[in-house]
Amino acid sequence: MIIATSFGQIRPWHAGDATALVRYANNRNIWRNMRDGFPHPYTWEAARAFLTAVAAQSPTTFFAIATANEAIGGIGITIHSDVHRLTAELGYWLGEPFWGRGYITESIAAFTSYAFATFGLVRISAEPYATNQASARALEKAGYSYEGRLRCNVLKEGLILDQLLYAAIKPENLKR
Repeated sequence: MIIATSFGQIRPWHAGDATALVRYANNRNIWRNMRDGFPHPYTWEAARAFLTAVAAQSPTTFFAIATANEAIGGIGITIHSDVHRLTAELGYWLGEPFWGRGYITESIAAFTSYAFATFGLVRISAEPYATNQASARALEKAGYSYEGRLRCNVLKEGLILDQLLYAAIKPENLKR
């Protein structure tokens, strides 16, 4: 799977992405907006473990956001199960040198369309921390709707934070 973007593409991760992954993911400003499963510092060992895990995914649900030269971020979904089997949660990050250029908004919109078409989903949600207003704006610009505030929902860096709930609904399901 390759999704063309104005700046590069969304594509599968490759073993050769380890250098770029460590370069951009090893950043406290990124880590502080991610779940604790995203390590800090982001080491070579962490990069190799992640790339090995992604290579084993079936179906593949985590992808690289890349320029023509290198991976600069990541985007993916976690597909839910049981009664939530038609829904997924979106996650993403982008290397700090690329912030403010619209890359993540474009990636969210393109990847959401791909995920709806590929995985038979009807709903994709995202839950940025309330302190991450840039992520909330990107979701809104990519077509996600604000659904609410999850108060005191996470513990990050010793702080109890709110999360914002955003969702995109597959267009044909909006007619209901």
